[in-house]
This record gives sequence, structure tokens and C-alpha cells, in this order.
Amino acid sequence: MRSRKTGPQGRETDFAMKRREFLKVAGVASAASLVPSSMAQVGRGCTIVIDGSDPVAGAPPVQWAAEQLRAALAAKGALCRIVLSGNAGGERVRGSAFYVLVNSSAATSSALAPGGKASASSAPASVGSAGPRSTGAASTESASHLSAWHPGAESFALTPGRYAGIPATIVSGSDVRGCVYGMLEMAERVRFAADARLALHLAEPILEKPANEVRSVGRYFCSEVEDKAWLYDRDFWLGYLDLLVACRFNRFCLAFGLEYDFPKGVTSDYLHFPYPYLVNVQGYDVRVMQLAAADGTVLAAPVELSDRERKMNLDALKFIAAQTAARGLHFQLGIWTHAYQWTDSPNAYHQIEGLTAATHAEYCRDALAMLLKQCPEIQGLTLRVHGESGIPEGSYDFWRTLFEAIKNCGRTVEIDMHAKGVDETMIDIAKATGMPVKLGAKYSAEHQSLGYQQADIRELEIPKAVHEALGPFAVSSGARSFTRYGYADFLKTGSPYKLLFRLWPGTQRHLLSADSEMAAAYGRTAHFCGAVGLDLMEPLTFKGREGSGHAGGRCAYADASLNPKADWEKFELYYRVWGRRLYDPDANAEAWRRWLRSQFGTAAIAVETAVANASRILPLLTSAHLPSASNHSFWPEMYTNMPIVRGSQPSPYSDTPEPRCFGTVSPLDPQLFATIDEHAADEMGGVANPKYSPIEVAQWMEDCATAANTALDEARRKTVARRTVAFRRVEADVEIQIGLGWFFASKLRGGALYSVFEQSQETEAGRKAIDEYSGAREAWAGMATKAAAIYQADISYGSTSMRRGHWSDRLSAIDKDIAVVIERVKGVEQPDVSSLDTRHAIVEATGAPGRPALACDHKSPVSFEAGAPLTLTLTVLVPDEVTTIRLHYRHVDQAERWKWLEMRGDGGSFTAAIPAEYMKADFPLEYYFDLVGKSGASRMEPAFNATLSNQPYYTVMRNDA
Repeated sequence: MRSRKTGPQGRETDFAMKRREFLKVAGVASAASLVPSSMAQVGRGCTIVIDGSDPVAGAPPVQWAAEQLRAALAAKGALCRIVLSGNAGGERVRGSAFYVLVNSSAATSSALAPGGKASASSAPASVGSAGPRSTGAASTESASHLSAWHPGAESFALTPGRYAGIPATIVSGSDVRGCVYGMLEMAERVRFAADARLALHLAEPILEKPANEVRSVGRYFCSEVEDKAWLYDRDFWLGYLDLLVACRFNRFCLAFGLEYDFPKGVTSDYLHFPYPYLVNVQGYDVRVMQLAAADGTVLAAPVELSDRERKMNLDALKFIAAQTAARGLHFQLGIWTHAYQWTDSPNAYHQIEGLTAATHAEYCRDALAMLLKQCPEIQGLTLRVHGESGIPEGSYDFWRTLFEAIKNCGRTVEIDMHAKGVDETMIDIAKATGMPVKLGAKYSAEHQSLGYQQADIRELEIPKAVHEALGPFAVSSGARSFTRYGYADFLKTGSPYKLLFRLWPGTQRHLLSADSEMAAAYGRTAHFCGAVGLDLMEPLTFKGREGSGHAGGRCAYADASLNPKADWEKFELYYRVWGRRLYDPDANAEAWRRWLRSQFGTAAIAVETAVANASRILPLLTSAHLPSASNHSFWPEMYTNMPIVRGSQPSPYSDTPEPRCFGTVSPLDPQLFATIDEHAADEMGGVANPKYSPIEVAQWMEDCATAANTALDEARRKTVARRTVAFRRVEADVEIQIGLGWFFASKLRGGALYSVFEQSQETEAGRKAIDEYSGAREAWAGMATKAAAIYQADISYGSTSMRRGHWSDRLSAIDKDIAVVIERVKGVEQPDVSSLDTRHAIVEATGAPGRPALACDHKSPVSFEAGAPLTLTLTVLVPDEVTTIRLHYRHVDQAERWKWLEMRGDGGSFTAAIPAEYMKADFPLEYYFDLVGKSGASRMEPAFNATLSNQPYYTVMRNDA
């Protein structure tokens, strides 16, 4: 997405403004006092000139962004003023040492879609030879180096040039947001540069446009104790929103109603059913009665929520929405619960009075209408519409009534329905409003996997031909069960909605993670097969959920000195990496490295490398070994141990295949990864399986942990501020993830060896399993000891032990399981001699696995013709090394299972044709190959790259031209 070009012979070009009035001063600039600097020495500083007659460049968010650049320059001691042109009474712009000129790259504003082409007039204005008082229109004659650039929405160009003979940078945006991004790029360059003058001067043009239409961050109110502080803190929001827009996110969602998965067993419930906490709807006598304090202390008598507190909540929402819009961002309001009564909740902190089943829908409609009127910056609503919302699935009349508020609000408001349980009727109801409709599908269940859409779903999610689905989940637990954790069948060609992905916080929620290669993978696959982008549920999502919150900060540091002023500051690297790589998967790493250098100096690259490698471990585990698709259960950062010995103790995970033990756990992607028991059986039986094995996964984890540790040691040597709070926070989280890497790698190896022992009943495999499991335990214990000095004893994300506590709490379950493994191995009477098959399996499970090269080449077709056979060819570079090749294929529809064809070879060229009948479906196609070599070993094509950041299959779209 980034390209850099220079003009003829690399020379800067001269710039004359394209509008006559752009040279007249209408604004009075503010400035900092002068200090010796490159610009201050000549006494003229910098002028930012905004074309006020341009409705794009003159928009308030662009003026806000200009002020960010001015402030960055002022912080460097540079004189800077902002001039808004367009006032006939103004004076001419002159007397500066440098100019930043801001205009739009098209005469029209912002209607272009990402990737769409603009007219020739949209090339950034430049060129011409102007004298000091020239008011001539801009020419594009000498801008041939930019003529091929076709900006879409949110794109911008930074072009070096000259104005009135003075060096200048022209910031041209395709729309308001593009101008904002361009100005903030300049501000970031200045902020992190040693020399402001050098930061302003560009050697060549920078042209950037987004890969994804939606790049969103969601923040969820989940705890009265922990979240009220940030909800009301205006300084918090100013800094947080500044960061989001600087990182190129384009929307922010503030969400309520996700404190619980179900309206059952509720305790802390402030804003869970948000309407009566925000508005008093005339014609309804709806009251919030407080029964307990925020810490759960029962009140002597119920207390009604005051009008003052309700206004404070609404004022906070209005402020956040307004500040989001002021930066040019889309503001989304999330309402995940529409239940007003809780079941089996004797200890609820609040009670809603005055609503009945007869008035419920109308009240919600009228309350939502009030919110939309009170907060005109709300541009979209994210709604949970399945049974967990408190509205039984199939209750279509409720949603028709609620959506009347959206239909009649007098402006465009996007409807984003959480995809679980959505059927055609719900889609039709939403479309009948006339508003744009999106479906928000989970990217990788409720976790963070490797950066590709799983090739297949777990067997537990596959819809059954015969099912009984009653009650509140009549849709999502029945024929549409596959909508729970993925994109289901929502990528059908020609659908009347757009699909976006939502990345849930099950895998990594508390520890700092930031892998630029992984983020780039998500940036490339967020628009998978026509999807429009990704919504990140931010780090710390669900902290303090289900009444588990603690006062004193969400980061849960035992040492209070480690607490950042605002919780997002701990995760600034995460936001910088993910935001820029979602905007452009090939973004220059300088976008976040300049910030890293400001924090860690010469240790910056080592810190980045340590964090990146550590961050790769748990997403890999999620793809390869997923005890539960629910974040409610599986939390690999603080893993609740799954027994290796089946039946020895109850499994902590119910959302997992039976018999429920470590060896039978399904991968998130069972098409590409093998289970432990599956792999052990293959090794014992001499079966070549192209799936990635748990031993390969263990080796990758060990490699990541080793690389992270090496880089962290380098960072310790290079940094001059090892004891700073910022470094200590990073160091602690990397060390914990390294420990997790060694733990899971050793347990996977131990699990495979125990499965070999079970199948062979030969004690050598059992003893090796004990060794590996004991090594895993040692890694966990060492990590937990270090973590005890950093984190509190109760890091709480829910009310049960699986969702709270400390790493040290988990050791007892690990010890118990190791003791059972030892007992089982001792109980076998077989002689201490292993068979050939067992010895082979032991060597494989304890070694460094490899795959045959079997070099090949394939060019994926650009598109396919519906109803015509699709012939695919794979060229093998050394034909004698390959014995068999299979083509695996499937529609991009998770209700379907994969099919395969054996390919026919002619020399080094292998072909197979997918039948015409199969190609009639209204879905894109995905496919991959598996190759078997003469040795019997196999591999898949495409294989994972070195950073596990590519899509391990091909996709092709239908030709609808």
C-alpha cells in the first residue's frame, strides 16, 4: 500500500496553491517562544496553511490535526502558526522558513471507497513556478510521478515541494480522514525526531491508502469498581482517542451490556441494561434501584438512581462521542444486553423497576431514539441479537420495534449485528430500516489465533442434520450453530450486508503483545473474501467482569509504581503496531519504532523483537490446541490445567471433545492441525499425515521462546533505563510469555509421549512423558515465581477460578496430574524394551521435526467462472521426489466440509479439475495441496512462512463482471 517516488532527477518541485483565496490569512496562529533551532535561527519558523475554501481540508477534524502538528513543533521549540485561508480580509502568507500546505486531493470530498479510482484531478496538487505573491492555480504538469496514484477513502499523500521559493510539504487527503492521517503523520515525525526541521523535510513523496474499510477498537464497560474511573475521566479520553487516530484506526466503539454472557447469576450490573442509566424516557416510569454498593455491600434499603448520576453518565457518553468525531473517527455505540430482569440472581446490585413484557420493546425503542438524538455523533450501533442478549432467538417483533428508532432518527446509522444466531429474517428486519447493515463475526472463536481464517471449524460447531433447539437459543444452537464462532455462510456473493470480523480477548488479554508480522497477517485477512475489516476488543477487555473487579487500577500490578497513568499506556506498542498494520499490512516499521526509540533508546529493536516473538506463542497454541472456543473457559495466559490422563479428574473444560482430556483436544483449525492422539496414532502406524503435528507446534513455541529470551537479554544490555517503569512492564510480560511457551511446548511433547504410552503400553514412552511434563511444570513454576513480584494475587476477569487468580494458583492441578501420570506408568508390567514403532515415536516426539522440501510452484487464478470446471495446476520442480499430490477444496462456507481430488502428473506438471457442478455455488473457493514424497513424508502447499504470518491456503473469487 505504500509507495515512494521522486520527481525528475529526484528534485523537489515548486508549489503554487490551487485556489486564489488559499493565500489569504483568516486565522491568527498561536506559537511557542523561540529557542535556538534550525528554523528558529532564521527567525521565521513554520506556517501551516489550511485551504479554508476546501470543504475537506477546512473541516474541523483537519484543523484539530493541524493543531497537533503545531503543538509537536512547539514542543521542539519551533515557532509555528496555523493559517486558515478563505477570508478576504486576511493578509498574504509570507515570512516563514517552511510551509505545510493542506488541501484535498480531489475537488469532491470523501465518497470514494477503499481501492476505488479517482479522476486525474485527484493527484496531489504540486508544481508550478510561483513568485512570492503568486496566486496562480496549481498545475499537474510536473507531477507525473504521482499521476498513477488513485486514492480511495482515507488515503493521503505527503509531497515535498516549494512555495514562494521556500521549502514546503503538501499534505493532500482524499477526504477528511485522509487529511487528518496525513497531518498526524507529520506530527508524529516531528514529535519523535531529534531535529524538527529534518522531520518536516521529505526526500520523496509518501502515498498511503488503507487495506481495510473498518479498523476499529472497542472498549467495554464491565465493572462498576474498575471502569467508572475511566468512563468519567476526560483527560483519559483525550489521550486515548489521540492515540487511536494517530495509529490510523478509523472507528471507536464504546460498549455496554457485556458484563455477563447470560442475564443469569448476575451481581455487578451497572449499565448492563444501559438505557435507564442514561436517559429518563417520558411516558415510562422506569427506575434503577440500587440494592448493593459497587463492592457488593448490601444497602440497608434500596436507593433510586438519581437524575444527577444519570446525567453524569449521559454527559460522559456525549463527551466521548463528540471527542471521537472531533478527531474524524466514526463513533459506534455497543448495546449487548436488552434484558431488564435477571434470573437466578439473588445478589444483583441493581433492579430495574417499571418495565413489563408489554412495554419492554417500546421502551427500548424510545430510549434508543433519545440516545440517538442526544448524541448526534453516534454513527453506528453494535447489537447482540441472539439469546445471550436476553431476547430469545426468534423474537423478531422485538427487533422490528427497536429498529424503528434507527429508521426514524433522521440520519444514517449503521446497524452492526453480532453474527451469532443471525438468520435471513434478522437480516431482512435490519435491511428494512434502509440503513447500512454489517454482521460482526468472530475471527477465531473467542480468541486470537494465527492471522488467517481457520480452514475448518471444530466438530462441535458443525451444524447437525437433525437437531432439537428450543428456548432462547433456538437458532444459534440448532441448524445455525456454525454462526457461533466464525464467519459461517455470511460470505455469500451478492449478500445485502457487509461482514466484519471481531477479534475477541480470550487468548491474550492482560499481557502486552505486539507482533508486527501477526498484525500484518490480520491486516491482509481482515478483508478475506469481501469482508470489510476488523474490530479489536482492546486489551483488558472483561477485566473485573461478573463482579470480580478490584479498586486500584485494571492492570493489577502488585507494585503500584508499575501502574501507568492510564491503562492504555501499557499497551501503546500494541495499538501502534495493530493500527498501522491494519491500515497497511506493509506499513514501514518506522511508524512504531520511532516511539520505541523514545522509550528504550538503542534497545528499541531488541525490545520489539522480544515482544514480537513472545506474542506469537499463544496465538499458535490457539490455532493448534483449543480446549474451549469460549473465552469464558480457556485463558491460556493463565491456563487452567487440562488432565493428560483421561478420567483421572474432571475436565475443567466442557466445550471440548469427549473423552475430555489433553490428548483429545481439538485444534481451532482441525483441517490443518492434528490432535495429540491423532498424531500419536499416525506415528505408531507409520501414516504420513500432512497436518501440522503438536510436535511441530512445540518446536515453533520453543523457537519463539528462545528468540524472545535472546532479544530480551540484548535489550537489557543495551538499555540505559532498565529499571524504568516502562522497561520493567515489558520485561515482566515477555518473561511470562516465554515461560508459557516452554510450558506448553513441553506439555505438548509430554502429551504426545503419554498417548504413545497408552497405545503401546510400553514404559519408555511413559517415562519420557513424565520427563517432559515435569519440565513443563518447572517452566510454569519459575514463571509464576517471577510473576508474583509483578502482579497481584487475583487478576480477575470473572467470578470463577478459571477466570481469575494467579499463575501460582494453577500449580496444584499440574502437580496432581503429574502424580497420576507417574502412577499409571508405574502400573504397567511390560518389560523395559520398546518396539521399533514406539522408539520411532519417542524420537519424533522429543526431537526437532522437519518437513521435506518438495519444491513446487502454483499460480492461483484471479477468479473463476460460475458453473464452469476450475482446472488448477501445480508445478513440481523436482518431479522424481514426489509420489502423490492431492488437491483439497471447499466453498468459503463453514457449513461445508472439505473435498479432495488426486492430481494427475505429466512430468513436473500436476493438474486437477474441480467439477462444474460444484462451481455453481454463490461462494468464493478456498483450496490447498498436500504432497507426499518418496520417503513417505508429506507437506502442504502453501506452507506456513517463518513467522507463521501467511494464509496457508489459496482463495479465489467468482467472476461477476
